[in-house]
Amino acid sequence: MDKVDIKGLTPEELRKHLAELGEPGFRAGQVFAWLHQKGETDFHRFSDIPKALQEKLDGRFFAVKLKLEERLASRDGTQKFLFSLSDGSFIETVHIPSARRGTVCVSTQVGCKFGCAFCASGFRGFSRHLAASEIVSQVLVLRHELGLHVSHVVFMGMGEPLDNYDQVSRAVRLLNAGPGTNIAARRMTISTSGLVPGIESLKSLGLQVELSLSLHAAGDDLRSRLLPINRTYPLSRLIPALKDFSRTTGRKVTLEYVLISGVNDSLPDADSLARLAKDLKAKVNLIPFSDVGAPAFKPSPPERVEAFRARLEQKNVSVTLRRSKGGDIRAACGQLAGRRRA
Repeated sequence: MDKVDIKGLTPEELRKHLAELGEPGFRAGQVFAWLHQKGETDFHRFSDIPKALQEKLDGRFFAVKLKLEERLASRDGTQKFLFSLSDGSFIETVHIPSARRGTVCVSTQVGCKFGCAFCASGFRGFSRHLAASEIVSQVLVLRHELGLHVSHVVFMGMGEPLDNYDQVSRAVRLLNAGPGTNIAARRMTISTSGLVPGIESLKSLGLQVELSLSLHAAGDDLRSRLLPINRTYPLSRLIPALKDFSRTTGRKVTLEYVLISGVNDSLPDADSLARLAKDLKAKVNLIPFSDVGAPAFKPSPPERVEAFRARLEQKNVSVTLRRSKGGDIRAACGQLAGRRRA
């Protein structure tokens, strides 16, 4: 029998496996807590379970491990981590601290197949999906092995999360479960470039996870040039799916909008975005463009960023401006892993 990936099992699934081994149900909670609450992967260090069960676990399961290959620290406190996986692939994880929270940005795929024009993750194409255990392990390593504060998780790293919906939704449930990391669903955000079937699936997850859309243009022509997925799921299909998500879950969608000089940062662009945001009753998060090796694009000048933000506020749109962090360590996902694959 092939060994089972134990970190990818929910408490209920773990209980069934242990029942097959003749173990009582309460053992599942103990094992799950060792893996997710304490971050331990060596079954023989599970000190409150019998040695006989430790041996059973060793014979039936394996625990995914990530190998830390590189760690970069920014002047602003942001840290970026490069991990290698068991097959030699590389993924990136970012930790962003603030006054009262520690946010982990996790990857969900090795590479990305969607080819957004300004995103480093897709420059070298798509390799594979990550398993839920590999997604969760990014959080566990930062929290337990590296001792970092983790209160929020954003699925905004390498890859398109909703293209890997089954494993991402499983990762959300694992992170939310107790006794484990027990991170509240409202403290987890899934970002998508606009994969409509995934949005439709997410609304039925049954957890109040936040949804963020990488919009970057409020019209189909420009959005299709920046995000090729818009050719398959144009705004005429995307907007109804977002409205349905908000209506079903009661959660407001956040529109992520990267400001690129001379591309999408004019006042008419702001007016178009305002109309769309008000139609969706959505929040807007403005993001200064980060140089990821796309020479055709440049960051919007600060005065244009401020004028764009002010125009949205004049239109009564809820807007925040994300202050760029980790620029000195190239924290935009895909850059470090891409260098290792070169």
